[in-house]
Amino acid sequence: MIKWLKLQLLFVVLLFSISDISAQSDTLEFWEPSPVFNKSRFNKALTFSTIAYTGFSTGLYITWYKQYPTEGFHTFNDMNEWKQVDKVGHIYTAYLQGVLCYKGAQWAGLSEGQSIATGIICGGLFQTTIEVMDGFSTEWGFSVGDFAANTIGIGAFAAQQKFWGEQRIILKESSWARSYSSDPIRSVSGEATSSLDQRAKKLFGTSFFEKYLKDYNGQTYWASINVHSFLPESNTFPKWLNVAVGYGAQGLWGGFENQWEEDDQRYELDLPRYRQWYLSLDVDLTKIDTDNYFLKTLLSVLNIIKIPAPAIEINTEGQIKLHLLHF
Repeated sequence: MIKWLKLQLLFVVLLFSISDISAQSDTLEFWEPSPVFNKSRFNKALTFSTIAYTGFSTGLYITWYKQYPTEGFHTFNDMNEWKQVDKVGHIYTAYLQGVLCYKGAQWAGLSEGQSIATGIICGGLFQTTIEVMDGFSTEWGFSVGDFAANTIGIGAFAAQQKFWGEQRIILKESSWARSYSSDPIRSVSGEATSSLDQRAKKLFGTSFFEKYLKDYNGQTYWASINVHSFLPESNTFPKWLNVAVGYGAQGLWGGFENQWEEDDQRYELDLPRYRQWYLSLDVDLTKIDTDNYFLKTLLSVLNIIKIPAPAIEINTEGQIKLHLLHF
């Protein structure tokens, strides 16, 4: 479901961009947060949020869930799928939804406490809707692991905003559509062949955007730490320079194991599934000084993506690797 979460996140980013543009009649600059409650902006934000939630939920049901049978509400244990990369993806998406909804509330002039509550409620509502739909689908089920990951992500946003008044540890993502080998892989019976490329097309899609959203082998999730904010105020460490810790995995050709069926043939892939941990540098784009509120908004949106940089990888295969530029 990470592809839907990412699509939803992009929709929310677009939502607040449209909301800001619609404020042209305000005396404030188009992109400037309101210092006091602004009823006009609040009504616009509420309208767009309602449209976003209704449109996303309806569209998701029609394009995804409607094609599968339903049954009574039930749970599904998927904690061991995809080396938990999908769970980290839930944390990331829920965190960013909380941040974006908080910023939307600030734009409308809500107080700090009200804005944090808005981030919690809106982020939780979007995420829980997906989990409930899963709960009634025969194909899946309500995932306690997903719900817990969503809660962690929203909590990471709310706790930082409440106690630090800022996001000192920003959750980010980097993802790259990868190409895979077309060398033949024989089925268990030996009667047919497939390939990693063929499996990837069926599992992750064929377009760049599909692979970007769905290929867990190409995704890395980061905790980008702003070092300056943890040091005494007199420190000279660059405000914009972060240290990032990342997590990913490789060799994922099925949720639980590298086995699948294709054209009535069974395939078992003897490739290791392993975890990857990264240490890298990053840039907090929101710390770049500018008085231009449009540029501030743009940098805030772009800040959801980890800046490509050199990285050290340590993986569970016992390897230590240096990446001159990791995406």
